[in-house]
Amino acid sequence: MSSVEVNGIDLAFTVAGDIGLPPVVLLHALAEESSDWSVVAEALATEYRVYAVDLRGHGGSSQPGKYSLELMCSDVLEFLRTLNLDEVSLIGHSLGGAVAYLVAEAEPGRVGHLVLEEPPPPLPAVPPRVVSTKPSVPLPFDWRVLDAITEQRNHPDPAWWKDLDLITARTLVVAGGSDSHLPQDQIATLARRIPDSTLVTINAGHNVHTSRPDAFLAELLPFLVR
Repeated sequence: MSSVEVNGIDLAFTVAGDIGLPPVVLLHALAEESSDWSVVAEALATEYRVYAVDLRGHGGSSQPGKYSLELMCSDVLEFLRTLNLDEVSLIGHSLGGAVAYLVAEAEPGRVGHLVLEEPPPPLPAVPPRVVSTKPSVPLPFDWRVLDAITEQRNHPDPAWWKDLDLITARTLVVAGGSDSHLPQDQIATLARRIPDSTLVTINAGHNVHTSRPDAFLAELLPFLVR
């Protein structure tokens, strides 16, 4: 695993695929880490240079105690700038999906393809999300991330929803169907707000790329070459 300094913290990442291939950046879900993408990364690495990032507070990245979607978005943008990655295919799951659409809103020209797997819509959560009690076992992430992100899920910045129409990337939104805990109608509405967007539903619940990797890749791989 490698790391790069961004915004005063160390951001850990793995990389696979030959130098010079088109870049793909993978962003994991809350409480996960880059290794969650191992099957997808392996499938992509024959044709792409694949970067799987540990978001701040997760995996091998720093745990600075300061967390927000805005900070994670800024970290990813600095990561792309530092590694001179342009026209990337940016793929995010859940929390990573929220970070991904914020990146694509902030700097549309930097993202060529955008894939949002079960992204939490930037609308107030109903019912409000509640943070459970911290378990006593060691965790692969900083528990303080939960408090910060839960607050933003309950009270998102209205600009995040409004600015979805600023995204210029060709976009694939992957919904998990009725077994997902996220409101599927809101995910469909999110997809409609992004100008060049396609919505697909894979009945796998929230963790589509790990529960049904073959079905996920069957949608992802053709999308990336279009």
